[in-house]
Amino acid sequence: MNRTPKIPALVAAASALALAAAACSSGGGAQQEDRGGHAEAAGLTIAMITHEVPGDTFWDRIRAGAEDSAAKHGITLDYNSDPNASEQATLVRTAIDKGVDGIAVTLAKPDELQGAVQEAQDAGIPVVAFNSGIEQWQDMGVTEYFGTDESLAGEAFGERLDDAGAQRALCVIQEQGHVALETRCSSLEEAFDGETETLYVDGSSMPDVKSSLTSKLQSDEDIDHVATLGGPYAMAALDAVSDAGSDARVATFDLNEEVVASIEDGTVEWAVDQQPYLQGYMSLEGLWLYNANGNAMGGGTEPVLTGPSFVDSGNVDRVAEYAQKGTR
Repeated sequence: MNRTPKIPALVAAASALALAAAACSSGGGAQQEDRGGHAEAAGLTIAMITHEVPGDTFWDRIRAGAEDSAAKHGITLDYNSDPNASEQATLVRTAIDKGVDGIAVTLAKPDELQGAVQEAQDAGIPVVAFNSGIEQWQDMGVTEYFGTDESLAGEAFGERLDDAGAQRALCVIQEQGHVALETRCSSLEEAFDGETETLYVDGSSMPDVKSSLTSKLQSDEDIDHVATLGGPYAMAALDAVSDAGSDARVATFDLNEEVVASIEDGTVEWAVDQQPYLQGYMSLEGLWLYNANGNAMGGGTEPVLTGPSFVDSGNVDRVAEYAQKGTR
């Protein structure tokens, strides 16, 4: 049975919104000048605080997008990260003490960030969320959200596994309790007609990821597909499949240059792209527009979706052009 994931319209909507925002800051500004003025927000300092795990190149794309937006508007970008949620909350409080003009934060573990986010709001600092926390941002009173729909992404992945004839899939989570990662695997399991098992690994140690995967594949020869939740982990999975002498195929969420090359040579079947460059870029754009003109993308009630979309053998050549630039 052939089922096409219902995601292209969402990606098109996100792209259209990005173009509209660009028009507001260029052509729209010129129109406002004709009426005697235009929105300005010069000299802003924006803090971007993520749960980045050192060495994960996914975050390079987030930061590249944020830096490009910051350069366009003359924003000072204060980027900091910590994979520990309590330390991430401390970074938010440090940004508050600095008196920044806005905070863009990931909500991988929203319960542990809620207090710090509320303190920022109490201090009159606008907060936008991105990348993780799509189910929680509204309840936390955050102004805007930029990211992928993880439930939809997981469902589309599970349907694609069915189309590929998979029978038994292993979903690999590199950080237990991370809401976006847990949702990917649970949604995949709900949509997939075959059997799914979740394997938790220590994402901060790639040798541990590889050894845990190798051991699992050796002990369960029925696993025919490994689903990883990040580009570097897909590469570790390929090594583990080889070391275990397994016939399992690898597919992944998220891209990096190595994943793109592996899709090109057929060793990775596909990747689900959430467009991290766009997440970083739009988070800064959102805070600039909020400071300059009181705008809230999505009306402050709906998330601004940056994905999901599939990258596979049919479109990887186009994506590779941008992967080499470090933006996909």
